[in-house]
Amino acid sequence: MKLEVVPTGVHALDEILPGGFLKGGVYVIHGAPGTGKTVLANQVCFNYVKAQGRALYISLLAESHSRMLQHLRSMAYYDDEAMPRLYFVSATSVLASDGLRGLVDLIRREMKRHGAGVLTIDGFSATRESAGSQQEFQRFVHEIQSHAAALECTVLLLTTGADPMTDPAATMVDGIIELSHRLVGRRTDRTLQVTKFRGRSFLPGAHSLRITDAGFVVYPRIEAQSAFAALADAPELTRCSTGVHGIDAMLCGGLLAATTNGLYGPTGIGKTTFGLQFVSLSNASAPGLFFGFFESPARLRARADAMKLDLRKLEKLGYVEIVWRPQGEQNLDALGHEIVDAVARRKVKRVFIDGYAGFLESAIEPERLTRFISSLANELRALGATTVVSIESRDILGSTMDLPSKGLSSLLEGLILMRYVEARAEVRRLISIAKIRDSDFDPSIHEFKIRAGRLEVGPRFERFEALLSGFGHQPPDAERMGSRFDDSGAT
Repeated sequence: MKLEVVPTGVHALDEILPGGFLKGGVYVIHGAPGTGKTVLANQVCFNYVKAQGRALYISLLAESHSRMLQHLRSMAYYDDEAMPRLYFVSATSVLASDGLRGLVDLIRREMKRHGAGVLTIDGFSATRESAGSQQEFQRFVHEIQSHAAALECTVLLLTTGADPMTDPAATMVDGIIELSHRLVGRRTDRTLQVTKFRGRSFLPGAHSLRITDAGFVVYPRIEAQSAFAALADAPELTRCSTGVHGIDAMLCGGLLAATTNGLYGPTGIGKTTFGLQFVSLSNASAPGLFFGFFESPARLRARADAMKLDLRKLEKLGYVEIVWRPQGEQNLDALGHEIVDAVARRKVKRVFIDGYAGFLESAIEPERLTRFISSLANELRALGATTVVSIESRDILGSTMDLPSKGLSSLLEGLILMRYVEARAEVRRLISIAKIRDSDFDPSIHEFKIRAGRLEVGPRFERFEALLSGFGHQPPDAERMGSRFDDSGAT
């Protein structure tokens, strides 16, 4: 017999399970007070009855159902029209007077009477305390399981307290979901973890979640969900222009299409300016995405106006989308999913992420970042997007150029370096290509300037040596060497 699936309707939870709970299965949802067990169970029930099913919610807690519903009314999933098919029953007095035997009779009777396809028992830990022995408690769980299977009703047991993996019921139920929240520094980290699920595979490990006005929103770990890209990677041999003629020439025609590239340099060097020029080439067949952490869309539009780039028109036509996620308490997995969804939704071909520090600040566990970026790059590459990520260096001058995360350089197919150098009492801007995988490129160091807000790349910067130290000096035969930008802009 094929096991039927009951979708939860909860954002991304069905991707973790996957598909949802199994019809007739019994599942423990475990977590400390405040982790969201009641919010999650009610969301599953409301979503089920909206699909024309019937659900039953039995409470063993002191809180009245009317009070609970007052708290849930602000949730987007709450629906008064669904209430006639969602039944609430308090079994606190039955458990106190008749024990587990009376509670089993009540559950069986109400399940049959209402024809419930989903049953929630809130406060299930009270049944363990009411049991006279471990055998009695296990027999109680077994009877619930038998009735659920016979009536094809999916049962959610909300519990707190003891570790469910050491609980006697753990071996009997079909699945266990653990909810947790912990304080990391001054931030609260909420996670969901499936520790057991019979009959189907699931995404292992802890996944981020938020409780919002929409209810439960789950963000599967990017590296777990996207260990292999959703689409087959189809390498392209075409080029994607950067929007800067001189850089395209150094790249022998532009970036390789459907690759992930880093743009590394200190603050103020021109990384955001590059990004605006890059996305300004977006069109109907190759839409663009500017995903930033630092400058608001209004400031980016004003800067584009100064550069004579009609970003507003590109947005109006739907060729470019600007997404701004200011640094605060952002969630790393939420950011990754938002980028992938934005690229897939509009079939984006040009992505500029400004910048990597936004991911770094959002990561509660920074050691994840290399795996996160690898999985994110796999998805964007498979979707056909050419991605450039700006990466800020810590040192404004000097020879030190350490990438912020170990192993990051190996994940990037291309790496463009932008640096300041002091030469003849001037601070100059230089650009070079560190790597372009599977492609030729110009390894020379070039000077560039920002004129009228745009990047302009000059010829090879040959009048100085020791440039990579940050403090260039002229060799004795400097006058016979190559030219540079003059004050008029000629080269």
